[in-house]
Amino acid sequence: MRTQASTKHHPHDDAPDTAEAFRELATLSPGPERDALRGRIVEAWLPMAERLAGRFRSRGESYEDLRQVAALGLVKAVDRYDPERGNAFESYAVPTVTGEIKRHFRDHMWTLHVPRRVQDLRNRVRFATQDLSQTISGRRPTVAEIAAHANMSEEDVQVGLEALESFTALSLDAELPGSEDGYSLSDALGAPDPALDTVVDREAVKPRLAALPERERAILYMRFFGDMTQSRIAEQLGISQMHVSRLISRCCDRLRDQVMQDAGAPAD
Repeated sequence: MRTQASTKHHPHDDAPDTAEAFRELATLSPGPERDALRGRIVEAWLPMAERLAGRFRSRGESYEDLRQVAALGLVKAVDRYDPERGNAFESYAVPTVTGEIKRHFRDHMWTLHVPRRVQDLRNRVRFATQDLSQTISGRRPTVAEIAAHANMSEEDVQVGLEALESFTALSLDAELPGSEDGYSLSDALGAPDPALDTVVDREAVKPRLAALPERERAILYMRFFGDMTQSRIAEQLGISQMHVSRLISRCCDRLRDQVMQDAGAPAD
């Protein structure tokens, strides 16, 4: 055969006999003729790639995307296959295409990046749970049972079980289980406490307040902690309200400049 894959089939109906085509492909130099033969080989094996993609239909990814990933794996298999090694292409292509699909799930389907080790633990726990579910009825397998079946430590089983629940993220707007009034996760989340900024400001200004003259300290205390008006402060100290206003303004400006200087920020 020179440019067309044979119609002779392997045990799988979607596995054409392309041995001669691969041998010819290996002898061709880069160019249109080689590209055309390579394209026909890929096309001949596409049904096999699509069959492999179909095995992963129920894992949350669309079949069309899986077909594209499988086709990419098939192209890689065709380009890397060496007929001189004596192995049938199918024995090389199947793990290559399957590996490409699994890599797609590992790298693109997790909402958050999860270490490869945790992903592997998740898969081992999932398969062990499926196996045990066929022999244990009425309850879920225990951590100890999963560990014994999968030859894992109970600590690794716990990590795998947590990863089982982490493949996709829960929307903040999703209604919480058991809620009858539309209560969502976002309703249960806290928010930054604005009082924290006040605490920081008070701690920053405390040593500077202590360094002020006693009269200025007393005026600021009466105004901002005693909630006294400027006129009442003026009466108590025997000075004019205008003088109280100037003292308050001058002290606040000085404190602000000193605190900003301590923080290394320019004062406006």
